[in-house]
Formats: sequence, C-alpha cells, structure tokens
Amino acid sequence: HFMLQKEVVDRMVAAPGSGDYGRLSVMLQYRYDMERLFVVPPGAFDPAPRVDSAIVRMIPRDFAKLGAGGTALDEELFGRLVMAAFSQRRKMLRNTLKEFGGETVLEQQGILPTARAETLAVGDYVRLSNALTGRRQ
Repeated sequence: HFMLQKEVVDRMVAAPGSGDYGRLSVMLQYRYDMERLFVVPPGAFDPAPRVDSAIVRMIPRDFAKLGAGGTALDEELFGRLVMAAFSQRRKMLRNTLKEFGGETVLEQQGILPTARAETLAVGDYVRLSNALTGRRQ
C-alpha cells in the first residue's frame, strides 16, 4: 500500500482509453494488480497540502500462474515497445511503431494500425512484444 498524490495514483490505475492511461499505467499494471482504495483530503494533514492524496494497493502479479500469454518473453523489448508507442501520444501506432515493423506486425496481431497507444490494453502490448520476440529468433 502506498499513499501518493491523487493524480499520480489515477495515472497508475487508469484503464485503456482514459485520458490518464499512459506508459506508467502499462508498465505498472504489467507487474502489479492495482487498485485505488480511497482519497485522503488535504485536511487530514497538518499542515494541509494543496493536493489530494490517494491510497493505492499494489499486489505483485504471479507470472507463474499467468502462463506464456501473460508474460513478456523479452521484458527489455516490451519496455522499449511501450516507450515508443507512448513517445508521441497523439500519433497512430503505425507511425510510432515503425521501427518494430509498423502496420504489418500490428495487423498480424489484430491491432488496427490507426489505433493510438492509449487504446491498447496491457495484454495487447504483451502479445505484440511476444510476436516481435518470435520474429527476432
């Protein structure tokens, strides 16, 4: 359990498609089951800060139970892929992921090349990363 600024916790637990969903969301949700428990108002502190805080629960994921479909085969590649996807947030994935095979590899994984990074779930990034790992080997 951690207490952080509410806006940070919102980004950590954000769902795909929301404005708060980003690289931080994907990388943390890949490793942890996360849940925002409650908001702590500024009046709970002395002196009171100018921001709300929030409590987040982070439970490490058991990769042994997830199997190959839930685990990135190459975590370094997974991290680079997520970073590239979110590097230019408003661009389509076919543009931000050109170095990874662009449109072709996206279509092979059932991902629209015109999609944007914030629309893909964590599992989509894992699947895409694993497909790229398989191509390299």
